[in-house]
Amino acid sequence: MDKKNRVPPGQIVTKIFPVLSATDVPEIDLKNFKFRVFGAVEKPYYMSWDELMQMPKIKRTLDENCVTHWSRLDDEWEGISLKAILERAKPKGAYTMHYSNTVGYSTNVPMEYCMNEDAMVAFNFNGKPLEPKHGGPLRGVIPNLYFWKSAKWIDAIEVMEADRPGFWEERGYNMHGDPWKSERYSENQGSVSDILKKILKVRQHRDQE
Repeated sequence: MDKKNRVPPGQIVTKIFPVLSATDVPEIDLKNFKFRVFGAVEKPYYMSWDELMQMPKIKRTLDENCVTHWSRLDDEWEGISLKAILERAKPKGAYTMHYSNTVGYSTNVPMEYCMNEDAMVAFNFNGKPLEPKHGGPLRGVIPNLYFWKSAKWIDAIEVMEADRPGFWEERGYNMHGDPWKSERYSENQGSVSDILKKILKVRQHRDQE
């Protein structure tokens, strides 16, 4: 597929990797790191960083599409297969919630996207350790959804029988987030200006803390 046909509607291709997040960059001590899988599963579990690194690794060349209209093409990501992580817990639900190490951040992802052979929790980006400002040491990488669904600093996944909104979804972002359908915002959000005001309010509150 040529590059033109790989870019969803309303997106602009860039070589810049913008830094956008709802929270400040956390300091994460890998010696005390714990990755948790819980919820509607047969076998909930925790893993240390070293244990996580023993899980099946994958390397993929992927595109990223941000809800703020930028796209990057042909980035190489390396990480732990998300399918392997979830199958170990024997999930019983059709939805997941991905949690960040930062307080309060989460995003919902349908199970079918987590089971994609390209989905992962990534630790390397274009051959180098993923920088903290971009979600390192570990971030979700969910192909085929807007990039906010790829949670930075991920350290837990909850399997759910029923879908529910995460951080930005509660503030007006779309529950699904398919870039090819331009699923940026909720149909009930009111207007784009309303959601921008909510985003600004969240960032102002963060800066004051």
